[in-house]
Amino acid sequence: MVRIKKSPSEAISITDVARLAGLSIATVSRVINKSPSVKEKNRFQVQEAIKQLKYQPSSVAQRLASGKSNVVTLVIPRYEGIFYSFYALELIRGIGTLCEGLKLDLLLHLTDSHTPLNLKGVGGIIFADIIGNYAQLQEALNQNIPCMVINNLIQDPGVNCISIDNIGGAEAAVDYLVGLNHRKIAHIAGDLITQAAAQRLEGYKKALKKNNLPQRLDYIFKTDYSRGEARLSAEKLLKMDDPATAVFVASDSMALEVMTVAKELGKEIPKDLSIVGFDDNPSGLYGPVALTTVRQPLIKMAEESVKELNLLMSNQAKAKAKKTVLPAELVIRESCQAI
Repeated sequence: MVRIKKSPSEAISITDVARLAGLSIATVSRVINKSPSVKEKNRFQVQEAIKQLKYQPSSVAQRLASGKSNVVTLVIPRYEGIFYSFYALELIRGIGTLCEGLKLDLLLHLTDSHTPLNLKGVGGIIFADIIGNYAQLQEALNQNIPCMVINNLIQDPGVNCISIDNIGGAEAAVDYLVGLNHRKIAHIAGDLITQAAAQRLEGYKKALKKNNLPQRLDYIFKTDYSRGEARLSAEKLLKMDDPATAVFVASDSMALEVMTVAKELGKEIPKDLSIVGFDDNPSGLYGPVALTTVRQPLIKMAEESVKELNLLMSNQAKAKAKKTVLPAELVIRESCQAI
């Protein structure tokens, strides 16, 4: 064996190991990847060289050599305030925790939907919704990379997905308000480019029809999910000549902004306006009154996506794509009262 000395700033490579062991790079690679075809003498020489050089094999290189990767990429459509988003943070928490438990490496990718994904060395992908980036999903599928889509019920029969019953959750919220004798119920919708917001609006309309209530276009306010637009919508709603007595809001964050505006205008919640949100964001407990809301199981959705993707990556899943819709749950607190 020859001696190799490098400064601390110079990384030890597989070439250095091969030179010290007096063997080929291919032999060293087979030892690192635990190939049974290596002679014991050569295996010992490589292991001694690795020990002497304190060489750390590249995990990426090992994955490429074995043809498998344990890297999971989480793709989240980029939007303003994403790191203040309860939805995004819950997904990252749930997916990250289970990835660690399953010894999967998590890579976070914020996308503007137009930028191609770097798929090199990726074992599987979780798409946190599909908002203008269906081409990225299709590209990954074309390369036979296992994929899961969450928060979106994809109709493509070949795509695995897990979504929330937004229609049922919204319908339950409006039914509850109707049960409190409210007949003038408004809706502050989220960004209708998202499936979730569109389905919550659909559930609102469905509940009105079921309860024989008129659908008033002036009671529907469309936003981009931001608190700024929620504020503008709340001001319009509360200053109407014929204001609604209750409002179903597409997110808790926006519902809390409605509460704030109502207080600024001298209104009392729920005496002057009953409010139901959607998310079950913990911040809803600390508003002027505790917010009645629709709980969506974000952590369960996140964890189930990792479990299913892990099966796909291990080739243990069924060939037929699986489509799961998780139920939403109405959580009654203090922000609503009967007329």
